[in-house]
Amino acid sequence: MPQFDTIVKGGTVVDGTRVPRYQGDIGIKNGKIAEIGKLNNNDATKVVDADGLVVAPGFVDLHTHYDAQLHWDPYLSISSWHGVTSLTIGNCGFGFAPLRQKDADRAMLALSRTEAIPLEPMRVSMKVDWETFPQYMDRVSRMPLGVNVSHLFPISPAVAYVMGGFDDAKKRFPNKEEMDTIIGHYKEAVKAGAAGWSAQRLVPESRASVQRDYDGTPMITDILPDEFYHSMAQAMGEVGEGCIQFTQSGATEHTFGIEDDFKFLEKMTKAAGRPLLYNAILISDKHPESHKAQLDWVNAANERGVRIFGQAATVRAPIRMTLEDWNLFDSVPAWKEATLGTVEERKAKLSRPELRKEMREDYDGGGMDTLNVVLGEFPKYIARKVHNRDLKLQYEGLSVEQIAEKEGKHVIDAMLDLSVADDLRTEWAGPIANGDIEGYKELMGSQYTLPGVSDGGAHVKFITPGIFPTEVLAWLVREQGVLSLEEAHFRLSGLTSWAAGFKDRGTLRPGMAADIVVYDPDTVKALPSEIVHDLPANEWRRVQRAEGYRHIMVNGEVTFNDGNCTGATPGALLRNGAAR
Repeated sequence: MPQFDTIVKGGTVVDGTRVPRYQGDIGIKNGKIAEIGKLNNNDATKVVDADGLVVAPGFVDLHTHYDAQLHWDPYLSISSWHGVTSLTIGNCGFGFAPLRQKDADRAMLALSRTEAIPLEPMRVSMKVDWETFPQYMDRVSRMPLGVNVSHLFPISPAVAYVMGGFDDAKKRFPNKEEMDTIIGHYKEAVKAGAAGWSAQRLVPESRASVQRDYDGTPMITDILPDEFYHSMAQAMGEVGEGCIQFTQSGATEHTFGIEDDFKFLEKMTKAAGRPLLYNAILISDKHPESHKAQLDWVNAANERGVRIFGQAATVRAPIRMTLEDWNLFDSVPAWKEATLGTVEERKAKLSRPELRKEMREDYDGGGMDTLNVVLGEFPKYIARKVHNRDLKLQYEGLSVEQIAEKEGKHVIDAMLDLSVADDLRTEWAGPIANGDIEGYKELMGSQYTLPGVSDGGAHVKFITPGIFPTEVLAWLVREQGVLSLEEAHFRLSGLTSWAAGFKDRGTLRPGMAADIVVYDPDTVKALPSEIVHDLPANEWRRVQRAEGYRHIMVNGEVTFNDGNCTGATPGALLRNGAAR
């Protein structure tokens, strides 16, 4: 019998620990790395040729929203196309457990807007035959998986479960008995393998509060008080497992995060005695100082011994959107109202004079400046695709400001008049808002930043940040030299795994899981954006494929060869950070 199931032969090993690259072979047995060195091909059943290629640990994506897609796509693309072999769901306090069957559609409605996950694919694909979090973990463990999945305990469904439903949970705060019950569910979840707990708190009055419920109201997690989160942190301290994932913004004019936010988060992290994954640190071309307060705080907190990691958006993923589905101007009351409802209802509201007036006044008063940090400057959006034949000849390829100048209109009216006349199908392309390389040098200069925030599975009609590992390798490493290969793979796998409490993967060392990417560092890149109709109910999404990944392996089995899926589903549910 061969000593190894597979040998990855002749590659340049970059092992995810910052150790300098070296030439070596990797012997794999029973899904784990058995030996690294100079190995004999005859000792393996299968040999994977890695000559001239980099061999590195599979990438770890800690911020995804594949909670729904998990039910129809075992590979959780587009992340798996870009070398991600392990990821976390249940982020921002959103998810589907614990959940009563009667609340299932309400939970789907919430995610259809706050994370812009198309509703019908959820409705036709998700049979809610679980209730508690442990039951759901058992359900996931029986699913075919093409990647490894870790699950945080999401606060929003837990509070709704205990307080009588999603809408009732917004009417008041949990009382002591309810708080104790929620904590009890959390502790049961940890026993079942939860990787920690998660929440989003975007202050409803804040200009950064762009993720709302299906009816435009704040999410449950947005309105819970400090005391709630401090109690959850203390509960984490009692169980001694996992991490906190927290998306927080009080939002000053151009800065995400204020001193009170920082103090609150640091106090909470101390109470938990576990790492906090803070979301998110962004680079802004228009406001190049906007990330510095967050970055300085993350660095200072760690100097004080408080383990806080800044999850950083390290991908240039400009917006592509139509007003049929758009929701990310929800922090502007008039825009929020106008983009609720069916396409016909949206068309009517987007034509309403009083709402247009509010939008113009808000814009003129600088109300959209905070949104520009993330979404790009509104006047620079280009009518990339116009469907009406007559309008296409006049407007396709022009920016909002060019249309406004041409027709003597306010930029708000220029965009909305065209969109309404085109049945809201005009595709608007935003500019790259975060390409400042000096900002990335500062961002990656911190020891405590993690690349990512892919939002995988969310906002699927607007953005494709799931390409981030490829963007790091092609842009930040090869083209810009911001990171060495060793540092890039440490951030993409080793450090990220450690921060999230993964115990058996993230580096290429004997005994670790054989999650491996084999790629060409000279050619690896993300391909252009395209639209595919591959969701259930014939819904569509925007994707970007990858080039240059020769082999992607999960637990020792190849899942992709040169971008082609093998059909293998060797992924595992990670309970408390390990496959067991």
